[in-house]
Amino acid sequence: MKRAISGHIPPGQLLRYLLVGGWNTVFGYVCFFLMNSWLSRFVTWYPYIVASLSASLISISVAFLGYKWFVFRTRGNYLREWLRTLTVYSGSVLIATVALAPLVGLIRHATRYQTQAPYIAGALISGFIVISSFLGHRNFSFRKAAPKSVGPGPSATDA
Repeated sequence: MKRAISGHIPPGQLLRYLLVGGWNTVFGYVCFFLMNSWLSRFVTWYPYIVASLSASLISISVAFLGYKWFVFRTRGNYLREWLRTLTVYSGSVLIATVALAPLVGLIRHATRYQTQAPYIAGALISGFIVISSFLGHRNFSFRKAAPKSVGPGPSATDA
């Protein structure tokens, strides 16, 4: 089983992804924390939703550079790969945005962490995003183009 998995992932790529993903999770969570703290002062209607969306756009852009330069090591195609990265993350961001309010409500209802609930929910959702995005980035955002065929190769009858 281990050999089957390692045959599909270049050596060190998953570890590099986890390092960049770990860094970006911390970075994204700090962005969310700071934006939520700031927005809570003057946005009265679900400031954590606005903070989540804003922090996501910033952290996705930072993650893109880490994945491009350090994990998948691709060259060129910045705009195309950034747009693909946004596409992969958009599903996660959509799920996170939809799940955030009910999760905050659940945490507030089930625990004594009333004011900390948005931060706890944000941390839980961040973990989900790191885990769920690896295959999307590997197979879509930063996939290597298939080698172009120059024509029909030699056939068995040519010999």
